Amino acid sequence: MFIDEAKIKVKAGDGGNGCMAFRREKFVPRGGPSGGDGGKGGDIIMESSERHNTLVHFRFNPEHRAERGRHGEGSNKTGREGSDVVLKVPVGTIVYDDETGEKAFEFTAADQRFVIARGGRGGRGNARFATSVHQAPREHEAGRPGEEHTYRLELKLLADVGLVGYPNVGKSTLISRISSAHPKIADYPFTTLEPNLGVVAVGDARNEISFVVADIPGLIEGAHTGAGLGTQFLRHVERTRLLVHLVDVSDSSGREDVTKDVDVIMGELASFGAHLETKPMLMVASKVDVANKDKLAQLKRLCKKHKWKLYEISAVTGKGIEPLKYAIAENVQELWDQSARGVESEAS
Repeated sequence: MFIDEAKIKVKAGDGGNGCMAFRREKFVPRGGPSGGDGGKGGDIIMESSERHNTLVHFRFNPEHRAERGRHGEGSNKTGREGSDVVLKVPVGTIVYDDETGEKAFEFTAADQRFVIARGGRGGRGNARFATSVHQAPREHEAGRPGEEHTYRLELKLLADVGLVGYPNVGKSTLISRISSAHPKIADYPFTTLEPNLGVVAVGDARNEISFVVADIPGLIEGAHTGAGLGTQFLRHVERTRLLVHLVDVSDSSGREDVTKDVDVIMGELASFGAHLETKPMLMVASKVDVANKDKLAQLKRLCKKHKWKLYEISAVTGKGIEPLKYAIAENVQELWDQSARGVESEAS
Protein backbone atom coordinates (compact mmCIF):
# COMPACT_ATOMS: atom_id res chain seq x y z
CA MET A 1 0.00 0.00 0.00
CA PHE A 2 1.36 3.44 -0.92
CA ILE A 3 0.11 6.24 1.29
CA ASP A 4 1.32 9.73 0.38
CA GLU A 5 -1.03 11.86 2.49
CA ALA A 6 -1.98 11.74 6.16
CA LYS A 7 -3.39 14.00 8.84
CA ILE A 8 -2.17 13.80 12.42
CA LYS A 9 -2.98 15.45 15.74
CA VAL A 10 -0.15 16.03 18.18
CA LYS A 11 -0.15 17.18 21.79
CA ALA A 12 3.11 17.96 23.57
CA GLY A 13 3.40 17.22 27.27
CA ASP A 14 2.20 19.78 29.83
CA GLY A 15 4.71 21.17 32.28
CA GLY A 16 4.62 19.89 35.85
CA ASN A 17 3.28 22.12 38.60
CA GLY A 18 5.60 23.93 40.97
CA CYS A 19 5.52 22.72 44.58
CA MET A 20 4.75 24.67 47.74
CA ALA A 21 6.71 23.27 50.67
CA PHE A 22 8.70 24.40 53.72
CA ARG A 23 11.66 22.78 55.39
CA ARG A 24 10.85 21.53 58.87
CA GLU A 25 13.92 19.41 59.73
CA LYS A 26 15.33 19.18 63.20
CA PHE A 27 18.08 21.73 63.89
CA VAL A 28 16.91 23.93 60.98
CA PRO A 29 14.91 26.55 62.89
CA ARG A 30 14.34 28.79 59.89
CA GLY A 31 14.24 26.31 57.05
CA GLY A 32 12.21 28.46 54.72
CA PRO A 33 10.48 27.57 51.48
CA SER A 34 11.69 24.43 49.68
CA GLY A 35 9.17 23.82 46.90
CA GLY A 36 10.86 22.61 43.68
CA ASP A 37 9.98 23.47 40.09
CA GLY A 38 7.88 21.28 37.87
CA GLY A 39 9.50 19.40 35.01
CA LYS A 40 9.20 20.43 31.36
CA GLY A 41 6.71 18.53 29.22
CA GLY A 42 7.98 16.27 26.46
CA ASP A 43 8.35 17.55 22.89
CA ILE A 44 7.01 15.85 19.80
CA ILE A 45 9.77 15.61 17.23
CA MET A 46 9.54 14.53 13.61
CA GLU A 47 12.59 12.87 12.05
CA SER A 48 13.23 11.79 8.48
CA SER A 49 14.28 8.18 7.96
CA GLU A 50 15.42 6.19 4.93
CA ARG A 51 13.78 3.09 6.40
CA HIS A 52 10.31 4.49 5.78
CA ASN A 53 8.85 5.03 2.33
CA THR A 54 5.15 5.62 3.03
CA LEU A 55 2.96 7.45 5.55
CA VAL A 56 0.76 4.41 6.17
CA HIS A 57 1.75 4.20 9.85
CA PHE A 58 0.10 7.60 10.42
CA ARG A 59 -3.08 6.63 8.60
CA PHE A 60 -3.91 4.09 11.30
CA ASN A 61 -2.35 5.95 14.23
CA PRO A 62 -3.16 9.64 13.74
CA GLU A 63 -2.95 10.93 17.33
CA HIS A 64 0.26 11.32 19.31
CA ARG A 65 0.83 12.65 22.82
CA ALA A 66 4.03 13.29 24.71
CA GLU A 67 4.51 12.69 28.43
CA ARG A 68 3.84 15.53 30.82
CA GLY A 69 6.50 16.75 33.23
CA ARG A 70 6.36 15.58 36.84
CA HIS A 71 5.37 18.01 39.56
CA GLY A 72 8.01 19.60 41.75
CA GLU A 73 8.59 18.22 45.25
CA GLY A 74 9.82 19.42 48.60
CA SER A 75 13.48 19.78 49.49
CA ASN A 76 13.90 21.80 46.28
CA LYS A 77 13.45 18.72 44.10
CA THR A 78 12.70 19.55 40.48
CA GLY A 79 10.22 17.30 38.73
CA ARG A 80 11.46 14.96 35.99
CA GLU A 81 11.04 16.15 32.40
CA GLY A 82 8.52 14.36 30.25
CA SER A 83 9.86 11.98 27.59
CA ASP A 84 9.93 13.20 24.00
CA VAL A 85 8.05 11.40 21.23
CA VAL A 86 9.92 10.93 17.92
CA LEU A 87 7.82 10.34 14.80
CA LYS A 88 9.64 8.84 11.80
CA VAL A 89 8.71 10.02 8.31
CA PRO A 90 10.12 9.24 4.85
CA VAL A 91 12.55 11.61 3.18
CA GLY A 92 10.47 13.88 0.95
CA THR A 93 7.71 14.51 3.49
CA ILE A 94 6.30 18.03 3.70
CA VAL A 95 4.55 19.13 6.90
CA TYR A 96 1.67 21.62 6.58
CA ASP A 97 -0.24 23.31 9.39
CA ASP A 98 -3.77 22.08 8.79
CA GLU A 99 -5.39 25.22 10.18
CA THR A 100 -3.41 27.86 8.28
CA GLY A 101 -2.22 25.80 5.31
CA GLU A 102 1.32 27.11 5.80
CA LYS A 103 4.30 24.84 5.21
CA ALA A 104 5.98 24.13 8.54
CA PHE A 105 8.91 22.02 7.33
CA GLU A 106 10.18 19.95 4.41
CA PHE A 107 12.39 16.91 4.88
CA THR A 108 14.89 16.75 2.02
CA ALA A 109 17.54 14.48 3.56
CA ALA A 110 17.78 11.63 6.02
CA ASP A 111 18.07 12.23 9.78
CA GLN A 112 16.67 15.76 9.71
CA ARG A 113 14.76 16.73 12.85
CA PHE A 114 11.97 19.24 13.45
CA VAL A 115 10.05 19.92 16.67
CA ILE A 116 6.39 20.00 15.66
CA ALA A 117 5.03 20.54 19.19
CA ARG A 118 6.98 21.95 22.13
CA GLY A 119 6.37 20.76 25.65
CA GLY A 120 5.08 23.17 28.28
CA ARG A 121 7.44 24.84 30.72
CA GLY A 122 7.35 23.58 34.28
CA GLY A 123 5.85 25.84 36.93
CA ARG A 124 8.05 27.49 39.56
CA GLY A 125 7.98 26.26 43.14
CA ASN A 126 7.56 28.61 46.08
CA ALA A 127 11.30 28.59 46.77
CA ARG A 128 11.70 30.72 43.64
CA PHE A 129 9.56 33.51 45.14
CA ALA A 130 11.56 33.98 48.35
CA THR A 131 13.07 37.43 48.88
CA SER A 132 14.64 39.28 51.79
CA VAL A 133 11.28 40.82 52.66
CA HIS A 134 9.11 37.88 51.64
CA GLN A 135 10.72 34.91 53.33
CA ALA A 136 7.75 32.54 53.52
CA PRO A 137 6.12 32.74 50.09
CA ARG A 138 3.14 30.59 49.35
CA GLU A 139 3.08 31.46 45.69
CA HIS A 140 3.75 28.69 43.18
CA GLU A 141 2.95 28.22 39.51
CA ALA A 142 1.05 25.66 37.54
CA GLY A 143 2.85 24.10 34.59
CA ARG A 144 2.28 25.58 31.14
CA PRO A 145 0.26 23.48 28.68
CA GLY A 146 2.13 21.82 25.82
CA GLU A 147 1.51 22.87 22.24
CA GLU A 148 -1.29 21.17 20.35
CA HIS A 149 -1.47 21.09 16.55
CA THR A 150 -3.07 19.34 13.62
CA TYR A 151 -0.75 18.74 10.69
CA ARG A 152 -1.23 17.49 7.16
CA LEU A 153 1.63 15.38 5.86
CA GLU A 154 2.33 15.07 2.16
CA LEU A 155 4.96 12.79 0.66
CA LYS A 156 6.68 13.56 -2.61
CA LEU A 157 9.00 10.91 -3.93
CA LEU A 158 12.67 11.75 -4.18
CA ALA A 159 13.74 10.33 -7.52
CA ASP A 160 16.29 11.48 -10.07
CA VAL A 161 14.30 10.33 -13.10
CA GLY A 162 10.55 10.26 -13.69
CA LEU A 163 8.91 8.10 -16.36
CA VAL A 164 5.85 9.87 -17.75
CA GLY A 165 3.37 9.15 -20.50
CA TYR A 166 -0.10 7.86 -21.21
CA PRO A 167 -1.34 4.75 -19.37
CA ASN A 168 -0.10 1.43 -20.75
CA VAL A 169 2.79 2.83 -22.81
CA GLY A 170 5.34 0.51 -21.19
CA LYS A 171 6.68 2.50 -18.22
CA SER A 172 6.34 -0.37 -15.76
CA THR A 173 7.95 -2.83 -18.17
CA LEU A 174 10.84 -0.42 -18.74
CA ILE A 175 11.55 0.11 -15.04
CA SER A 176 11.48 -3.67 -14.53
CA ARG A 177 14.12 -4.06 -17.27
CA ILE A 178 16.55 -1.38 -16.08
CA SER A 179 16.23 -1.95 -12.30
CA SER A 180 15.31 -4.65 -9.80
CA ALA A 181 11.82 -3.22 -9.27
CA HIS A 182 8.92 -5.58 -9.96
CA PRO A 183 5.82 -3.47 -10.61
CA LYS A 184 2.51 -4.97 -11.67
CA ILE A 185 2.37 -5.28 -15.47
CA ALA A 186 -0.82 -5.96 -17.46
CA ASP A 187 -2.40 -5.05 -20.79
CA TYR A 188 -5.02 -2.63 -19.47
CA PRO A 189 -4.84 1.08 -18.55
CA PHE A 190 -4.02 2.28 -15.04
CA THR A 191 -2.33 -0.98 -14.07
CA THR A 192 0.01 1.10 -11.91
CA LEU A 193 -1.98 2.66 -9.08
CA GLU A 194 1.01 3.85 -7.06
CA PRO A 195 4.47 5.13 -8.01
CA ASN A 196 7.18 2.50 -8.23
CA LEU A 197 10.81 3.24 -7.45
CA GLY A 198 13.79 1.42 -8.89
CA VAL A 199 17.53 1.91 -8.44
CA VAL A 200 19.51 1.74 -11.69
CA ALA A 201 23.25 1.10 -11.68
CA VAL A 202 25.32 1.88 -14.79
CA GLY A 203 29.01 1.25 -15.39
CA ASP A 204 31.67 -0.93 -13.79
CA ALA A 205 32.73 -1.10 -10.17
CA ARG A 206 35.22 1.77 -10.52
CA ASN A 207 33.00 4.19 -12.43
CA GLU A 208 29.55 3.09 -11.41
CA ILE A 209 26.74 5.61 -11.25
CA SER A 210 23.43 4.75 -9.64
CA PHE A 211 20.23 6.76 -9.69
CA VAL A 212 16.60 6.38 -8.69
CA VAL A 213 13.86 6.07 -11.31
CA ALA A 214 10.17 6.61 -10.50
CA ASP A 215 7.45 5.04 -12.61
CA ILE A 216 4.73 7.70 -12.38
CA PRO A 217 1.20 6.28 -12.94
CA GLY A 218 -0.32 7.11 -16.32
CA LEU A 219 -1.44 10.63 -17.07
CA ILE A 220 -4.43 11.51 -19.25
CA GLU A 221 -5.96 14.70 -20.54
CA GLY A 222 -7.26 16.78 -17.63
CA ALA A 223 -4.91 15.17 -15.08
CA HIS A 224 -3.96 18.57 -13.62
CA THR A 225 -7.61 19.05 -12.64
CA GLY A 226 -7.86 15.59 -11.09
CA ALA A 227 -8.89 13.43 -14.07
CA GLY A 228 -7.68 9.84 -13.98
CA LEU A 229 -5.12 9.55 -11.20
CA GLY A 230 -4.65 13.31 -11.58
CA THR A 231 -2.70 15.52 -9.23
CA GLN A 232 -2.35 12.63 -6.79
CA PHE A 233 0.78 11.61 -8.69
CA LEU A 234 1.72 14.68 -10.73
CA ARG A 235 3.23 16.09 -7.54
CA HIS A 236 5.84 13.32 -7.57
CA VAL A 237 7.24 14.65 -10.86
CA GLU A 238 8.21 17.93 -9.12
CA ARG A 239 11.28 16.50 -7.40
CA THR A 240 12.75 14.64 -10.37
CA ARG A 241 15.74 16.08 -12.21
CA LEU A 242 15.06 14.41 -15.56
CA LEU A 243 11.88 13.26 -17.30
CA VAL A 244 11.72 10.30 -19.69
CA HIS A 245 8.61 10.66 -21.85
CA LEU A 246 7.39 7.35 -23.30
CA VAL A 247 5.20 7.38 -26.40
CA ASP A 248 3.48 4.23 -27.66
CA VAL A 249 4.08 3.92 -31.42
CA SER A 250 2.20 0.62 -31.78
CA ASP A 251 -1.45 0.17 -32.70
CA SER A 252 -2.33 -1.19 -29.24
CA SER A 253 -3.06 2.26 -27.79
CA GLY A 254 -6.04 2.92 -30.05
CA ARG A 255 -4.85 6.51 -30.55
CA GLU A 256 -3.85 7.44 -34.07
CA ASP A 257 -2.03 10.75 -33.56
CA VAL A 258 1.15 10.45 -31.50
CA THR A 259 1.70 14.19 -31.89
CA LYS A 260 -1.48 14.80 -29.93
CA ASP A 261 -0.36 12.28 -27.30
CA VAL A 262 2.83 14.27 -26.75
CA ASP A 263 0.99 17.60 -26.72
CA VAL A 264 -1.50 16.34 -24.12
CA ILE A 265 1.18 15.11 -21.72
CA MET A 266 3.26 18.28 -22.15
CA GLY A 267 0.13 20.36 -21.60
CA GLU A 268 -0.67 18.52 -18.37
CA LEU A 269 2.87 19.03 -17.11
CA ALA A 270 2.65 22.75 -17.92
CA SER A 271 -0.82 23.14 -16.40
CA PHE A 272 0.19 21.61 -13.09
CA GLY A 273 1.99 24.86 -12.28
CA ALA A 274 5.38 23.71 -11.01
CA HIS A 275 7.37 24.36 -14.25
CA LEU A 276 7.43 20.65 -14.97
CA GLU A 277 7.47 21.29 -18.70
CA THR A 278 10.86 23.01 -18.39
CA LYS A 279 12.62 19.98 -16.92
CA PRO A 280 15.20 18.22 -19.11
CA MET A 281 13.47 15.47 -21.07
CA LEU A 282 14.33 12.44 -23.17
CA MET A 283 11.75 11.21 -25.68
CA VAL A 284 11.28 7.48 -26.06
CA ALA A 285 9.37 5.58 -28.75
CA SER A 286 8.18 2.45 -26.97
CA LYS A 287 7.00 -0.90 -28.37
CA VAL A 288 9.03 -0.49 -31.56
CA ASP A 289 8.97 -4.27 -32.03
CA VAL A 290 5.33 -3.88 -33.14
CA ALA A 291 5.58 -0.25 -34.28
CA ASN A 292 3.22 1.43 -36.71
CA LYS A 293 5.66 2.98 -39.18
CA ASP A 294 3.48 6.06 -39.72
CA LYS A 295 3.30 6.77 -35.99
CA LEU A 296 7.04 6.32 -35.61
CA ALA A 297 7.66 8.69 -38.52
CA GLN A 298 5.31 11.27 -36.94
CA LEU A 299 7.20 11.11 -33.68
CA LYS A 300 10.58 11.45 -35.41
CA ARG A 301 9.41 14.58 -37.24
CA LEU A 302 8.08 16.07 -33.99
CA CYS A 303 11.33 15.38 -32.15
CA LYS A 304 13.36 16.86 -34.98
CA LYS A 305 11.18 19.98 -34.90
CA HIS A 306 11.69 20.49 -31.15
CA LYS A 307 15.30 19.21 -31.19
CA TRP A 308 14.47 16.38 -28.79
CA LYS A 309 16.73 13.35 -28.68
CA LEU A 310 14.64 10.28 -29.57
CA TYR A 311 15.37 6.74 -28.38
CA GLU A 312 13.60 3.73 -29.87
CA ILE A 313 13.09 0.84 -27.48
CA SER A 314 11.24 -2.39 -26.97
CA ALA A 315 11.09 -3.26 -23.29
CA VAL A 316 9.82 -6.72 -24.23
CA THR A 317 12.68 -7.69 -26.57
CA GLY A 318 15.31 -5.47 -24.94
CA LYS A 319 16.03 -3.47 -28.09
CA GLY A 320 17.46 -0.03 -27.31
CA ILE A 321 17.34 -0.51 -23.53
CA GLU A 322 21.10 -0.26 -22.92
CA PRO A 323 21.64 2.92 -25.00
CA LEU A 324 18.68 4.55 -23.22
CA LYS A 325 19.99 3.53 -19.80
CA TYR A 326 23.42 5.01 -20.50
CA ALA A 327 21.87 8.19 -21.93
CA ILE A 328 19.80 8.62 -18.76
CA ALA A 329 22.91 8.09 -16.63
CA GLU A 330 24.89 10.70 -18.59
CA ASN A 331 22.11 13.27 -18.27
CA VAL A 332 21.66 12.60 -14.55
CA GLN A 333 25.41 12.93 -13.94
CA GLU A 334 25.46 16.23 -15.82
CA LEU A 335 22.52 17.54 -13.78
CA TRP A 336 24.24 16.46 -10.55
CA ASP A 337 27.37 18.32 -11.60
CA GLN A 338 25.37 21.45 -12.42
CA SER A 339 23.66 21.28 -9.04
CA ALA A 340 27.00 20.85 -7.25
CA ARG A 341 28.48 23.85 -9.09
CA GLY A 342 25.45 25.91 -8.12
CA VAL A 343 25.88 25.01 -4.45
CA GLU A 344 29.58 25.89 -4.58
CA SER A 345 28.90 29.28 -6.19
CA GLU A 346 26.30 30.09 -3.53
CA ALA A 347 28.72 29.13 -0.78
CA SER A 348 31.44 31.36 -2.20
